[in-house]
Amino acid sequence: MSHRGTLTAVITTVLGATLGGLLVWRVYRTKRKRLPPVQEAGDLLRAPCPVEKDSAAEEHQTDQPTHPLPEEEFQAAECPTTQQQQPPPPPPPPAPVPSSEELLAVTPVTVSSEEEWQRLWPLMQKELSVFPVLGLDCEWVSVKGRASAVSLLQMATYSGLCVLVRLLAFRSAQQPFPLSLMEVLRDPHVLKVGVGCYEDGKRLTRDYGLSLTCTVDLRYLALRQRQAVVNNGLSLKSLAEDLLNVSLDKSLELRCSDWEADQLTLKQMNYAARDAQVSIALFLHLLGLDAPGGGGGSGGSYSELAARCQGLVDAPFRSRGDGEDRPPDGERRRRTRKPAAFESPESGDQQVPDPRKHKRKPLGVGYSARKSPLYDNCFLHAPDGQPLCTCDKKKAKWYLDKGIGVLQSEDPFVVRLLFEPSGRPDSQQDYYLTAKENLCVVCGKADSYIRKNIVPHEYRRHFPTEMKDHNSHDILLLCTSCHAASNVHDGFLKQRLAEEFAAPQGCEEGVRPLEDSDRRRVRSAARALLTAGEALPELRRDELQALIRSFLGEERELTEASLQQAAALETRIFNEAYVPHGLKVVRTCAEQGLRGLMDLERRWRQHFLTAMRPRHLPPLWSPDHNHSKFLRKFAAVGLRIEALPCREVHPNGTLNVLPPRCFLFFPVCRLF
Repeated sequence: MSHRGTLTAVITTVLGATLGGLLVWRVYRTKRKRLPPVQEAGDLLRAPCPVEKDSAAEEHQTDQPTHPLPEEEFQAAECPTTQQQQPPPPPPPPAPVPSSEELLAVTPVTVSSEEEWQRLWPLMQKELSVFPVLGLDCEWVSVKGRASAVSLLQMATYSGLCVLVRLLAFRSAQQPFPLSLMEVLRDPHVLKVGVGCYEDGKRLTRDYGLSLTCTVDLRYLALRQRQAVVNNGLSLKSLAEDLLNVSLDKSLELRCSDWEADQLTLKQMNYAARDAQVSIALFLHLLGLDAPGGGGGSGGSYSELAARCQGLVDAPFRSRGDGEDRPPDGERRRRTRKPAAFESPESGDQQVPDPRKHKRKPLGVGYSARKSPLYDNCFLHAPDGQPLCTCDKKKAKWYLDKGIGVLQSEDPFVVRLLFEPSGRPDSQQDYYLTAKENLCVVCGKADSYIRKNIVPHEYRRHFPTEMKDHNSHDILLLCTSCHAASNVHDGFLKQRLAEEFAAPQGCEEGVRPLEDSDRRRVRSAARALLTAGEALPELRRDELQALIRSFLGEERELTEASLQQAAALETRIFNEAYVPHGLKVVRTCAEQGLRGLMDLERRWRQHFLTAMRPRHLPPLWSPDHNHSKFLRKFAAVGLRIEALPCREVHPNGTLNVLPPRCFLFFPVCRLF
């Protein structure tokens, strides 16, 4: 071959190889562009599904000489998809975390009604979807050193939006709290952060029956972050100064201002809002979410945030070596703060003790949870096989042990009776024929539950036997926290019933034995004369003797026997006006006939539904349970209302209790 022909062949070969490489690179780039943005380049090379071939590239490749390719490039060129999939549109970029100055500059919004809350709730929901965390604080008024009910609840989102909920306004207007407000407070997937927020939750439960869960005390976070420089203590004011360089106004005038006023001043609103806004700003700062590249710009899921607060959720703050809860905030309203040694910058040891090892006092403390399930869901059947009711396993086995029933099935445990039962259900759609779950009917918690009497025992005990015998409809399972919250709501309804029926609780008319002040003074005078005698000043001795003679009706000098009689006086007298609160309410309702008693029962059931919003009620549970049955069965029968034992007062002032029980009868002919 001539020199010119050889050179031409070499140039053609080089150009072909170059052009082939460019075509392969084009296919490779096309493949990368079709992948979602989050997919790595390594995933591209290992992708099992092919990409659509570039037809122009294929035609070009048939005309050009082929050369061996590296394995990865070969897979990229030979592994195209047959269908091109359009990648999903990228999500809108989330709003960046504002600086502390921007966050604190947001104007707070006051909420005093459900309508105002509903207007703000969608915006709060949107912000919680980015950062499921709320800065939280409470304000209240103290009267003569005693704290009143919480007046104001402050909640701030990550952007600084702060809602000031005037809780007393809801109570004064007798408005129920919005369902979304109650749910966000007890939502286990929304963190509530602040200084002393766990203790604030206990106040909300005690005062309003609101459950607050998933709290994180910022003082624990400050101690856990060793890079956080804390020089002035762990109060909210100190943390804000040390970590955010923000000065909070904690003047006594603002802290002790009237939070129950009809209209809050601008200073009050700003003061209250800054506490909640600073709390959320501190949380973001301590987790590094407000720093560039700290991850704040992409939001944060609950699991990510909770993982960084591991061990600190729902933990009351305690000082090192303390067995009791510390005051939750150094500058809290009207509380004295004891200095803690570890708050000093020279204390050195800033390691946080594991709060899970502490003996916490959670909501519902003092309740003894059941050690075994309440519902065994065993079934009793009539001799002809008709289902009668559910029962526990112990009762079902009793029929077997007595030989009056036979085992029909092990799972479920079914016992068929060998005798005709005294009653049968009206239909197969009966409450007592449904299997029930062993969990809290409010929140669904499957452990630490106890029985709850929907109609309190102090009323139900006075119901006629026919309304409470073999009737477990109003006994439900609640966890200890929900049980405590429900009892708070029950107290509000009891107070309303006390006012409506003039059946006071805990005052003089509601006390069985009364203390007679005149008799007590005479007894004290006699005991003083017997004990001190001549040691008393003559003027005082004559005064005491005159008091005793006036009471005994004696004009002559008092004898030793007279003094002994006066010293042994019984000062308690029977309060003739006393009627137990529950009995008086039931008695008044019974005067309206059977309808009156059913209305009282329905009122308590509906109160439970409204106050607690249960989401796991057993099937067929109803506020009108058995009422139509009672109307059919007892329309012309008298109701017997049990009263307390009769009492009389002995002439010497002592109380006598008569053994026979008294029964009051009320007709039920007035049904409507």
